[in-house]
Amino acid sequence: MARRGNIIVGLDIGTTKTCAIVGEVTDSGVDIIGIGTNPSRGLRKGVVINIDNTVESIKAAVEEAELMSGCEIRSVYAGITGSHIKGLESHGIVAVKGGEVDQADVMRALEAAQAIAIPLDRKIIHALPQYYIVDDQDGIKDPIGMSGIRLEAKIYVVTGAVTSMENIVKSINRVGLDANDIVLEQLAAGDAVLSQDEKELGVALIDIGGGTTDVAVFFEGSIKHAAVLPLGGNYVTSDIAVGLRTPAIEAEKIKIKYGCAYTSLIGQEETIEVSSVGGRAPRTISRQILGGIIEPRIEEILGLAQREIAKSGYEDLLGAGVVLTGGSSIIDGITELGEQVFEMPVRRGIPANVGGIVDVINSPLYATAVGLVLYGSKHKSSKIYKKQGEAKFVTRVSNRVKTWFTDTF
Repeated sequence: MARRGNIIVGLDIGTTKTCAIVGEVTDSGVDIIGIGTNPSRGLRKGVVINIDNTVESIKAAVEEAELMSGCEIRSVYAGITGSHIKGLESHGIVAVKGGEVDQADVMRALEAAQAIAIPLDRKIIHALPQYYIVDDQDGIKDPIGMSGIRLEAKIYVVTGAVTSMENIVKSINRVGLDANDIVLEQLAAGDAVLSQDEKELGVALIDIGGGTTDVAVFFEGSIKHAAVLPLGGNYVTSDIAVGLRTPAIEAEKIKIKYGCAYTSLIGQEETIEVSSVGGRAPRTISRQILGGIIEPRIEEILGLAQREIAKSGYEDLLGAGVVLTGGSSIIDGITELGEQVFEMPVRRGIPANVGGIVDVINSPLYATAVGLVLYGSKHKSSKIYKKQGEAKFVTRVSNRVKTWFTDTF
């Protein structure tokens, strides 16, 4: 199998599926050249609970992506989610040397902002610059070259459980791959489905997966709030299985094929066929009954997401409304229900800003994996989470910030 240059691979290890997407960086942007998916059985609510099963899922997805792209995969950018994810704002202040802000001053301010006390069982995943303040002038995106005597950096720090990060890396390493970086999933999905105008104006991203729902609020071009809810599409499937007395596998098929989250859109005469258990004959029921099961659960998930948006303090500043993505956002009627819950414009987000096999990845299912490829193309990491024994699991966070600053400015 041939090697190709400028290859970046995004690996979305989800609760219900593992997806590997191969992107090739070109002069005009990023082209998607391969994709591989496989059912995921080693995670619960976004966290690895069985490494062997997770390894098998990763291996199968990667092999399929290699076959389709025709290139050899050596390393990946992996996503991370789970209720252990926490975010907080921080700031650092330094004196400007020489009366004019240079890159060294900015780096010192960013490092000062990261000097926060966190428990030993947690690690910093991202330290994301928000804006800078030079003396009394705030809202500055790039302070280099400005005159001043004091520089303050405002950042958003995302932390996660050390064990969760280690288990992801261990699973990747056991497949024979290195992890270029561990990336917050909603940050990656935002790169794939949100425009820069939406991020500037203010937008809430809600990524509804199988086991979790990831929420992120963007404003003035930066992420302002991130949270993970322990609810997802699997709960809808479970409700259908119980409510219609049908096997979980059949419930998932029914949800995908006939599901609707807004019963007002369902015709009174519409019917569906439901498989029974115990060898009983299939039954025909009204699609309205199915909608009556799905709508309350989706409304509950969106309601909890709305609570997180309100907690961020930016609820009244979301000029671009809400964007729903993830596999469970495919359900019919979810945008209509979302507009009723959030009382603002809602759209479904699909991957954009990429070329190549766009017809294949033109679905919310692939938002995170495509976003990981885009993230990797913008923030090429100078470090790699090596196979066990070759290097330490986590390097200094200042290296990550230095790489981010160099790529951005």
